[in-house]
Amino acid sequence: MNDRLKKQLEFALEIDKEKNIFRQTHLSGHGRNENDAEHAWHMAIMAYILKEHSNQKIDIAKVMIMCLIHDIVEIDAGDTYAYDEEGKKTQKEREEKAKERIFSILPDDQKKELGALFEEFEEAQSPEAKFVRAMDNLQPLMLNNSNDGSDWRSHDVTAEQIYGRQNKTRAGSEVLFEITDAIIKENIKKGNIKDFSAGS
Repeated sequence: MNDRLKKQLEFALEIDKEKNIFRQTHLSGHGRNENDAEHAWHMAIMAYILKEHSNQKIDIAKVMIMCLIHDIVEIDAGDTYAYDEEGKKTQKEREEKAKERIFSILPDDQKKELGALFEEFEEAQSPEAKFVRAMDNLQPLMLNNSNDGSDWRSHDVTAEQIYGRQNKTRAGSEVLFEITDAIIKENIKKGNIKDFSAGS
């Protein structure tokens, strides 16, 4: 086996560890916590079937790869909950370190390629990255909605926090943001999300 193939197979085995990184979001049907690999797989399929709703023309193959790799760094960095303000302070540093170690397993050209895709996702400026961000927001929102908002309730999440994150969906897809907005409003009405305007 040549050195290139050895590195590629080593990376392929290393990323299996992503299946052990559990998120705060639960599977539909009030199932167990989902893991990062399931989240990324779900996002990639969603991106493919929802691609027509992107605000801009996108390279769907690039979008799907970006979906699949965007959380690989959490093998080392761990999952940072979307509304964990304390955890977010060190998130960038933890993920940068993880990116360097994990992608360095690959041959140099592939390390560079996947590292660049990860950075593009982080910067959220390209049409592809914006659409991936929309998937990253919509996927857990759909699961949480299907579970009657149980994760929002257990973390006392407010509408202000949710809109702070979900407003970024609009940059990738206006259509999907409309759906998101309707889901949030419905869950505020049900009492699953604390309404930040209540009492004001």
